[in-house]
Amino acid sequence: MKNSFSPFRQWTGAGFVLALSLAGCTEKKSAPPVAPPITSTEVNADARDYSQYTELVWSDEFNGGAIDQAKWGYDLGGGGWGNNELQAYTNSNNNAFVSGGNLTIVARREQSGNNAYTSARLLSKGKQTFVFGRTDIRAKLPKGKGIWPAIWMLGADIDQNNWPKCGEIDIMELRGSRPNELLSTMHFGNPTRVLVGTTSLRPTDLSTDFHIYSAVRSKDQIRFFIDGVQYFTFTSADAGSNPYPFNNPFFMILNVAVGGDFDGNPDAGTTFPQEMLVDYVKHFQYK
Repeated sequence: MKNSFSPFRQWTGAGFVLALSLAGCTEKKSAPPVAPPITSTEVNADARDYSQYTELVWSDEFNGGAIDQAKWGYDLGGGGWGNNELQAYTNSNNNAFVSGGNLTIVARREQSGNNAYTSARLLSKGKQTFVFGRTDIRAKLPKGKGIWPAIWMLGADIDQNNWPKCGEIDIMELRGSRPNELLSTMHFGNPTRVLVGTTSLRPTDLSTDFHIYSAVRSKDQIRFFIDGVQYFTFTSADAGSNPYPFNNPFFMILNVAVGGDFDGNPDAGTTFPQEMLVDYVKHFQYK
């Protein structure tokens, strides 16, 4: 089947609901000061071909016996996360662990306080930020009605410039009920949230194998790729009259949510546990 995509644009905060990061601002957790960016914002400012980003400057290949606490922290708790989600995020080894060269994030049907499900949300906030270059995440996704895996980034200045002003880059989101649809979305705007993104229809179910999800960031432009093939570009012109925060440092987030506004709640056909396997996260630059 030929790959296709459908761009979408929203210039208000109502109607289309794609608010994964809302809780990142409405339920902010205390965190250590944000680490400095890995590079000057002028390095790799020019856009280059995907293949020219060959200098590995940061990575986690999950080859150890545990999650590297120097690279990753956790968001914790329930409360819906701004999207009526059903899970509580934990730092338990039942919900996130490293084994066989993969990070595994597990959504389980188990009670935690008022939440009927548990899962994990890992983030590099306060530990590592990224500016220009190519960021690759090789992952195998879960599926099922109400399952919501995401690979995304938030502006590192979120504690000073609340969402959406800080910016959000959704490299990959998946509605578990539609496992052949890859969504990539930019959130920004001040004070009103704006969404610009795409839904890319894939020839196969994305839960059946690993794929490489990439964002190539250069000055005033972000390009999105799957397995090295580009399917979406966002530029400062697409932000219209809104501030463009995407030349700033961002931190990485990996999570699996359950239920909520994005894909609805699990139904009788949704099986648990559901796992997202991450083989690696790598950030490349060109010379």
